[in-house]
Amino acid sequence: MENLAFTQEVKPPNTQKGPVKWLKDNLFSTWYNSILTCLGLVILFFVFKSVFTWVFTQANWKVIPANLQILSIGSYPLEQIWRVSSVIYGLAVLLGLSAGIWNGLTRQITVAIGCIGAIILLLPFHISVREHALIANVIIAVCFAIGRDRDNWKRWVVIGWVLSFPWTMIMLHGFGADTVTTTNWGGLLLTLILAAIGILACFPLGVLLALGRRSQLPAIRWVSTIYIETVRGVPLITLLFMGSLLLPIFMPGDFQLDKVIRAMVVLTLFSAAYMAENVRGGLQAIPPGQVEAAQAVGLTYPKTMLFIDLPQALRSVIPAIVGQFIALFKDTSLVSVVGLLDLLGIGRSILGNPDWQGLQPEVYLFIAVIYFIFCYAMSFVSQKVEADLGIGKH
Repeated sequence: MENLAFTQEVKPPNTQKGPVKWLKDNLFSTWYNSILTCLGLVILFFVFKSVFTWVFTQANWKVIPANLQILSIGSYPLEQIWRVSSVIYGLAVLLGLSAGIWNGLTRQITVAIGCIGAIILLLPFHISVREHALIANVIIAVCFAIGRDRDNWKRWVVIGWVLSFPWTMIMLHGFGADTVTTTNWGGLLLTLILAAIGILACFPLGVLLALGRRSQLPAIRWVSTIYIETVRGVPLITLLFMGSLLLPIFMPGDFQLDKVIRAMVVLTLFSAAYMAENVRGGLQAIPPGQVEAAQAVGLTYPKTMLFIDLPQALRSVIPAIVGQFIALFKDTSLVSVVGLLDLLGIGRSILGNPDWQGLQPEVYLFIAVIYFIFCYAMSFVSQKVEADLGIGKH
């Protein structure tokens, strides 16, 4: 009997991408998922109906545009605000060039920042604020066009990012008669600086403490262990009070550190203890056979730790490390209890003005949104890095 060949039309794979495909795959993939999604939206609407009604019809949001400058930079001198603008424009140049040179996560971050700048243009802020946002967006767009397909600029852009932090500190502080002391820093500016210094400084210190706790030398191991356990056993607010009140007593002569520097030191030392335990957990997860294999081929302990152990350990604990960075960013709000006017402290001072009394919900909700944006940004970057490194995939 002659075999019959049946042909079936092969449909091309669905290459649709974007938010529509995501909605279909995650919320409306089947008829019952569609029903559950609609029911969930209805429930959320009734739960948050009163919140939405208050936000859009009852809240007095005039307090935010009227105090946006002090929320942003605190008591930074008005005649020196050009320093802050220079820092913003310099970072915009680096962002635009980075987005033009590198694709993926770098470009997504730059686009998100550009969207925030566009939103600022649409909000009823002071004209100077919208001017700065417009100029920064234009700089990002121009530098993005300049940086496209210029791979030979990678080294210089990386050097620019490395030098951006000391350049920022120098610009904000100034020299001579134009010096702006750290006691005049406040608002979101102070919050970001405290978080940035804490994150940049606590990471290497935490790695050293983790290695010290695993050291074969008893003195180094015990000193590291005692430090880690002591700091982790004391609340941060207690350490901030100790740094603010007790540290000046031990300073020699007339040498004194201002409150901002003391807060930076305390936040760094506190976060380093927790960072050390995160790194130590990653080091303990490495199979002993890899260390033995490295020793068998003649690698010394420093090379084994630098090229084999630490890269794998840090890769495996990226979620814990980023979680520590997010906690550190939120913990900066505690410096308000020692007299520093960070973002939360400025919010409290605004509410002390008789013109804005009774507007606690508006002020604190605005501050909460700012904290959420930065914390979510760090979490989003962490998830992208984990996906690129294949963490959690078998």
